[in-house]
Amino acid sequence: MRGPKTWDEYLDLVHQAVYEVDELRACLLDEEELDDVDLYNQYLGPLDKTLRELYDAMTSGRYQFPAGEDLPFMPLVRQYGRFIPFRGLLELINRTHREGLVQE
Repeated sequence: MRGPKTWDEYLDLVHQAVYEVDELRACLLDEEELDDVDLYNQYLGPLDKTLRELYDAMTSGRYQFPAGEDLPFMPLVRQYGRFIPFRGLLELINRTHREGLVQE
């Protein structure tokens, strides 16, 4: 998947990730008997918090592209990635964070 070319595309990706967390949480509430609920709960809260903080920083103008640094949620992605249905989206957001917008 190619990275975003504009700030708005990047912001939209982060917003989409926040939405994906909300959707996964809603699915888990509907599936109370799901065996992996405890596993998902281990990463969903911290992931939600860091994504919302990132989105807030972006919309308030406090966000900067700190080259070479991973976003705070990446340890969760590394540890629980196979259980995160939107892992690719999170990795794309992090790659954009590290490398900047795609230049044409």
